[in-house]
Amino acid sequence: MEEDGERSSFIIGLIENRAKEVGVAAFDLRLASLHLSQYIETSSSYQNTKTLLHFYDPMVIIVPPNKLAPDGMVGVSELVDRCYTSTKKVLILDDILGFDSLLSNVHPNTKLCRLSWLVGALMILRELCWLKVWLPRNHLLLAWILITSSIISVWLLLLLLSNGRKQRKVSLLQTTHYRVQNLEIIEPLHSSLWGINNKKRSLFHMLKTTKTIGGTRLLRANLLQPLKDIETINARLDCLDELMSNEELFFGVSQVLRKFPKETDRVLCHFCFKPKQVTNEVLGHANARKSQVLIASIILLKTALEALPLLSKVLKDAKSFILCNIYKSVCENEKYASIRKRIEVVIDEDVLHSRVPFVARTQQCFAVKAGVDGLLDVARRSFCDTSEAIHSLANKYREEFKLPNLKMPFNNRQGFYFSIPQKDINGKLPSKFIQVLKHGKNIHCSTLELASLNVRNKSAAEECYMRTELCVEGLIDAIQKDVSILTMLAEVLCLLDMIVNSFAHTISIKPVDRYTRPEFTENGPMAIDAGRHPVLESLHNDFVPNNIFLSEASNMVVVMGPNMSGKSTYLQQVCLIVILAQIGCYVPARFSIIRVVDRIFTRIGTGDNLESNSSTFMTEMKETAYLMQNVSPRSLIVMDELGRATSSSDGFAIAWSCCEHLLSLKVYTIFATHMENLSELASIYPNVKILHFEVDVKNNRLDFKFNLRDGLRRVPHYGLLLARVAGLPSSVIETARSITERITEKEMRRMEVNCTQYESIQMIYRVAQRLICLKYSNQDEEATRQALQNLKESYIEGRLTS
Repeated sequence: MEEDGERSSFIIGLIENRAKEVGVAAFDLRLASLHLSQYIETSSSYQNTKTLLHFYDPMVIIVPPNKLAPDGMVGVSELVDRCYTSTKKVLILDDILGFDSLLSNVHPNTKLCRLSWLVGALMILRELCWLKVWLPRNHLLLAWILITSSIISVWLLLLLLSNGRKQRKVSLLQTTHYRVQNLEIIEPLHSSLWGINNKKRSLFHMLKTTKTIGGTRLLRANLLQPLKDIETINARLDCLDELMSNEELFFGVSQVLRKFPKETDRVLCHFCFKPKQVTNEVLGHANARKSQVLIASIILLKTALEALPLLSKVLKDAKSFILCNIYKSVCENEKYASIRKRIEVVIDEDVLHSRVPFVARTQQCFAVKAGVDGLLDVARRSFCDTSEAIHSLANKYREEFKLPNLKMPFNNRQGFYFSIPQKDINGKLPSKFIQVLKHGKNIHCSTLELASLNVRNKSAAEECYMRTELCVEGLIDAIQKDVSILTMLAEVLCLLDMIVNSFAHTISIKPVDRYTRPEFTENGPMAIDAGRHPVLESLHNDFVPNNIFLSEASNMVVVMGPNMSGKSTYLQQVCLIVILAQIGCYVPARFSIIRVVDRIFTRIGTGDNLESNSSTFMTEMKETAYLMQNVSPRSLIVMDELGRATSSSDGFAIAWSCCEHLLSLKVYTIFATHMENLSELASIYPNVKILHFEVDVKNNRLDFKFNLRDGLRRVPHYGLLLARVAGLPSSVIETARSITERITEKEMRRMEVNCTQYESIQMIYRVAQRLICLKYSNQDEEATRQALQNLKESYIEGRLTS
């Protein structure tokens, strides 16, 4: 299970019309931020919507009761019921808010645009626990709702609605639901089989060495939606370069980040909302928890602001753009010092944020300086008296019952309780002890006296909280005026945490030069030299690296080899290296140049989907259809064993036609297959490159080398060898061998004819491929001229090979 702070805090509203348009509004309860999306759903299985839901991982999904789904699609309401029944709380709204009347104005061919955002936002705002306003049927009264509610950040919604189509678009690589699962980015495919202790098998858990909750969430978001803007990516890499080359800076920033509370970004939520004015009439038990959270937020903010001068000292001489910009915009910003001074006027200077429950309670009770409020001072004395009485009671029991190891733990739910080692108890506990529970090697219990003191102590603490909130109302108003710079501070800390404690830390614990900085190009080739799988190499010390090269003249690689030779690992490895590069991290390779991709599509794995009545082949075809409908020339396609789940002739025909379609788009494609007939693609299309994984056959057994080699190498009857190992009868194996030999002989003759027919075209493409490599190389003019001369001579002499 994830830590509480890492769990999702998103509430999502979904809505659609009959024109296949979906509107999504996601409200983050922790950060008080609203995310709005509108898109065409191109998949009948709602892959775009599933992708967004996977990205936000919502705690609540809100859908309208009426069905406006296009023909042939189940609708978002039924989609949520099917996919999130066991893990998500789904709230279905009725028409009391007047959504039907709103939606009746939407023509099937009309874009949802602002209306979808409005309805989605209304659905979310209606459910927020602090919004007690009853939403009227007439949506034109939204302005009145915004004014009467005390939510400051909701004004952002009105701004977004007024801007309409002028939304700022963030340049992010679009993720897909299939890609996240197949590449094991967040969780391994078979996490239930591997168990909790094997979470390091996912890329996210390998990199999750962040120290703050916000940094962890930012890392997850980046892995799910990497960047596409080369300038931003290089800015992160420049920052990483400086950290890795300056040991003092790296350890300095790492140590300073530990001074900031783990929950710094969460404090913003409490300053984004304007609480109702506290008066003596409304003071009561129900408000104590709210007051406590507010006081804890002020203490947390004070602790964070006091750590800023240390960050300023460390970053003063930094050179990279990101670190310099942080120093100028945050460390030199006088508004932070101004807020800190305002806090020091009211809050005691010795008060600091603490994660220990009773220490935190004590700090919160004594947050405001003494003498500010007489009733607060009285409540504090009562709190101290009851706390002392509780500890005196513990000393009394130690002596009376001869329990020298009796301890007095505390938690927020039950207050103080006794913890006694079982070995110290001879027989039964005295009857005075109640609520006895075994907990490991200890006994947890209480007494009537302790329970009574707990009630008095809690009551005194609640009185302190509410009197403290009265004292800090003016301080809250002053802080809320500068809430925007607090947001900036939280974002900066999350980014630093991800770059320093995740990226730099991961690289620093590897051997020297195991991770290198990637280079980027808009339209050039993709080349990875000696690339390794970032997760598996940490589990296997003898991991074998492999290369990949894709360009406009060689945009499809067909990878062949026996089962278990390393094809699937290789496909996953290339994708993970691209993702690492595009989030601004070093990659596990000797050298890499990456053409920035807009999407990564994967078709990996097999399995029936009984819930949607889809066989293995139908599931495979749905994924392939989604790929074909959404692919662009800038995408990266990774396909593993397409067409193997149906008849051999139909499967081969589908695989061949899909390859031809992707070749016509010039999209970079890596295609792994057992169908040796697909190698004929290289004899017809010169932009296809055939690779194979090296395997030796010794004593009728396969010896896997895991080395990727050029060309096609037939491993004779490797399927039959594995079948023999599995225990198939010898007569069956021999009959199968005679059949496959006759089939293979015919295929070889046909391939020889094709190779002779298309040799001249392939020669031209090889020249084009060399020219593209020279175009994007870093060689000087003299070396380039020499390479061109050598290329010319090789072409004339006919000795130019792939």
